Parts: sequence; C-alpha cells; structure tokens
Amino acid sequence: MLSILNILLALVLAGANPPVVHPTPGVTRLDADSVVITFVTRKQNYAGGDAATRDEDIFSPKSVHIHPDGSKYYVNSLEGMRTVAFDFASGGKRAVIHHRFDSTALDRWAPDSGLFPFSYTYKEPGTFSGKPVESTFSHGGRYLWVPYYRRSYDINAQDPSAVAVIDTQCDSIVRLFETGPLPKMIATSPDGTRIAIAHWGDNTVGLLDIAGEDVAAWHYIGCYTVDYKLKLNYSRTTPVNRDVGSGYCLRGTVFTPDGRYLLVGCMGGTGGIAVIDLVQERYLGRILGMMSNLRHLLLHGDYLYASINSKGYVQRIPLRRIYDAISDLQPDKKTTVLDGWESCKVPAGARTIVISPDGRFVFAACNFSSKIAVVDTRTMKLVGTLDADSYPVGLDISQDGRYLFSTSQARDAGGNAVDIFRIDYK
Repeated sequence: MLSILNILLALVLAGANPPVVHPTPGVTRLDADSVVITFVTRKQNYAGGDAATRDEDIFSPKSVHIHPDGSKYYVNSLEGMRTVAFDFASGGKRAVIHHRFDSTALDRWAPDSGLFPFSYTYKEPGTFSGKPVESTFSHGGRYLWVPYYRRSYDINAQDPSAVAVIDTQCDSIVRLFETGPLPKMIATSPDGTRIAIAHWGDNTVGLLDIAGEDVAAWHYIGCYTVDYKLKLNYSRTTPVNRDVGSGYCLRGTVFTPDGRYLLVGCMGGTGGIAVIDLVQERYLGRILGMMSNLRHLLLHGDYLYASINSKGYVQRIPLRRIYDAISDLQPDKKTTVLDGWESCKVPAGARTIVISPDGRFVFAACNFSSKIAVVDTRTMKLVGTLDADSYPVGLDISQDGRYLFSTSQARDAGGNAVDIFRIDYK
C-alpha cells in the first residue's frame, strides 16, 4: 500500500507540466550583486531546435559529469541507452558509448557475487540494453561507473540490473557488475577504495571494494538493507510506475569524509537519511528531522546539504550534528530526530545540487519550474534564478567554478537538452 507521501509524489509527477522553456543563449542571464550567470549554449534534440546545436545522441539526458582533469564531460542519455563524451574546450563529440550487450560481452562480467538473485529465469540475462542514470569517477578519473535504471527486458525493474565501468582513456566499457533492482545514485569513497550504489527499487545499498589497479580483483563487499527489503512481484508484460511505490526510494548517497559512514537519502516513505556503518558493516538506522522528499545529498566543508524535491528547498546542517545523531542510533532505536536544519526556499522540484569550489554558492536544478536556483551559503538566502531548458534534473560544475552544466530530461515537449552556463563572480 502506498504511503501518503508516495501518493502525493505520484500526483505531482502525473500533474500538468508547466509551459515548455527554451532560454536564449547570450540573452538569458542572472545578474546579481555577487554573481553573474549567463546561458552560453546548449546541445539539444527537441522538435524545432536550432540545427546548429542539434545532437541526436542527446536522448532524455539524465546526468552530466565533468572529468576530474577538466578535459571532457560525460552525458548519460537515459532513453538513448548511451553515454556521450564531449570535449570540454571545443564542445566536440569525442565518443559515444552504447550500453548494449550480448554473448560477446560475457568476458567483461565480474563473477556473480550471489547478492542479487533473479526472481525470474531469463533465457539470456546478459543480452540487454541498459538505461544509464548517474555516474561517479574512480582512480583519479581513470574509470567512470554508470548504473542502469534497468535491463531492457525487465520492464518493471524488479530483477538485478547492472553497472558499467568505462575506461576513460579509451572510452569503452571494460567491466560489468550486477546490482540490485533499479539502481540510481552511485558514489566513490574519499579514499577511492569503495563504490556505493543505492537501489531505489528495493531499499538496499550495494558496496564494492575497488582498491588497487587490477580491475579483475574488484568485488562486492556486501549489500545492506534499509529497514526492510521490498518483495517485488510485478507483471512481466504490463509496465507500472516504479518511480513511486518503491519503499524509501533511496537516492542521494555520500560517504562521510572519514570514510566511516555512508549516508543515503530516503526520497519516499517516512524519509530521512539512512546510515550504514562501514567499519561494523551494518545498517544503523535513519536520521529524521529534515523536510520530506529528500532527493540529493552534498558534503562540502563543515556542512551536509540536501535538496528537497517537491516543496523546493535547499537545507543544510553542520556535519558534526550528523555525527551526534549517528551516535544516538542504537540496535533498539532505529530512528532519531535531528533538528536545527537551515532552509532556503527555491523553486519547486529541486533535484541535483552542486556547490562552487569555494563553497560560496549552491546551485539547484529545479525540475518542475524549469529553473536553476542560486543560494548564497553565507546567508542561506536565494540569490536568484534563471531559466533552463525544461525540465532540468542533473548538474555539474567545473573545478574552477566557471562553468555549470545542466541536463533536461525528456518529458512531453520539453527536455532533451544539455545547457551550459558561464559563471562570473563579482
């Protein structure tokens, strides 16, 4: 039975979309006291778009991630089932990585971990196309990890999906691991030795050991359940909406700076932040107290930041308070309430958030309102907003803080665009 929050979220997702927005390069800008942000250009694949910026590999782009060395950036085209690499300086296309597999890819699969059993017997489970969602770099940028929303034959994302490892030196897939159902967020530990994958589909989180340079030696450490594991028994032929009714809908995922804990945002259910102790190798419980429908988590300096999707907020709290709350979780006390969150109202549908390198500004992709919001972290006040192609969902910022990239996932007549903004700090 759906929780009240999931019912409300379903109504929001099913509601009428706002008017489609396509900002004008060089004209669309935010000129505030502390910062000027200018819409520079886009890559798009929508009806009526300028032929000069059209790119047919941009097909419902879900996320964008800039390589650590700043040489290129990667766009995950969810419905296009491909990851596209672009040159950062010229904007030219460097590679298109297709997520299609058959028996010729069997040698790239890691040995079965035994953690993610299939509930249904597929004739050729290794023959499928994958829908890329998020990504994370490891080994100093040598590898890009890309999880798949689902395998193409699993229409309701109820069986194991997969994560691809792309060698960024040759932009090709060199390793595949199975995952739990419907993986979305993925994160690399501060010391670069572990990868965490949050499974939206069944309230579980997978953890891999990726220490060392030998790809063949990487392996799963375990899979942790947040309170309870969902029992999945959907139709094999009739699609259902798996974006709602998926328990806690695990999303934002970050390691604490000391690598001791993994924090996972719960976008659905009763919400909160799930805590996994990586030393004791067990799930501890959930921290409550922030607003519900938490989507993204971000750590910078002394603060943990969170985006609140439906209501449109950016919240933060000192990291030391998170540690205090963790110490309050006990085997017989699986939740604790943490108050004192600072809040900044932004337009509705706050999805991905990123922060400027100096920590001065937080940028939020506001999906429902087709806006990029800018928050001044000194005051936790909204600096302003500017239009983005409908409907922004993914964000990344260059290491020098000068360029902001957003992805607009396809929905109705909107989306199918990657926007590039220039940031000038006053």
